[in-house]
Amino acid sequence: MVEAMKILKGYKKTEVGIIPNDWEVNILGNLIEKFVNGGTPSTQVTEYWNGNIPWITGADILNQKVAVIRRYISKEAVKNSSTNIIEKGNLLFVSRTGVGKLAIAPFDIAISQDFTGIYVKQSELSTQGITRDTLSSFQIPLPPTKSEQTTIATALNDADALITQLEKLIAKKRNIKRGAMQELLRPKEGWEAKKLGEIPLSVASGKSNTQSKEGKYPIYGSTGIIGWRNVYDYEGNKILIARVGANAGTVNKVSGKYCVSDNTLIVSLQSNIDIDFIFFKLINYHLNRLVFGSGQPLITGGQLKNLEFSLPSKEEQTRIAQILSDMDAEIEALEKKLEKYKMIKQGMMQNLLTGKIRLV
Repeated sequence: MVEAMKILKGYKKTEVGIIPNDWEVNILGNLIEKFVNGGTPSTQVTEYWNGNIPWITGADILNQKVAVIRRYISKEAVKNSSTNIIEKGNLLFVSRTGVGKLAIAPFDIAISQDFTGIYVKQSELSTQGITRDTLSSFQIPLPPTKSEQTTIATALNDADALITQLEKLIAKKRNIKRGAMQELLRPKEGWEAKKLGEIPLSVASGKSNTQSKEGKYPIYGSTGIIGWRNVYDYEGNKILIARVGANAGTVNKVSGKYCVSDNTLIVSLQSNIDIDFIFFKLINYHLNRLVFGSGQPLITGGQLKNLEFSLPSKEEQTRIAQILSDMDAEIEALEKKLEKYKMIKQGMMQNLLTGKIRLV
């Protein structure tokens, strides 16, 4: 017989799980004042799209926020279409394209048919406390006071602010690296122009078509690691380029012992060329420009060998590659930090929105 779950003092068992004694379980529909649909004004009427009322679609919601305002409509557009203006502070629920996205209206905003605007009973519920995707019939654990709801929402908003700040920093660092690549890899006086095929290298397709899920050595394909094997075919530093499919032209770099699928090209270099420098040159070249074929996109080893590169001395290649590698390492560290913040926020939601941790 399964032993009954022990309920801590001050908590009770409900339909939605164990929650504090002073919390209640309510139907979300009981807390909603009204639902409001959206729509799109006619695009044939130019005057409708020359106003000052922000209008959004589901694509404009990112990370539970209105991320961008791309279009503005006029009062006449609202009057003569099925769009509606949702007042600041109410919920924007994406009920069509991108179903499940949720945000709070940061200001009065008009919505497309992607949305359902949700007006909650402000006297009973803090909109910022709702994070579940299902609506009217969904049962939610509810703190006894709006003050506690707001305290929880504030803590989660603070976590969101940290995440947003870090995302902006990562985007800034990526832009800086992009500019650095353009400048550092731009041919300069004294650099030698060569075709890639004239550099001591070899280009060949991988040979593994096995996608075993168990094994010691990774199998690399056009999308990254696609399986594992107990024996390896290659070792050392090499550049991998997706040869066929939707990812054709994608560049990666590997080391250690591994296998490579037959839909991937392997670029091997001799020691008098810095592999990291060539790696960054290939990324900067945007190899997807070479991809051909509508049915099955493809890039060939012959195309790669005909690429014209300008090369500095081996010492300068290494210096440039080190600068860019350091930038990559910094961005990767920030991305790991971002994932950690997101996991912390997820844990906060699980604890705060169920009453496992109380803030008041």
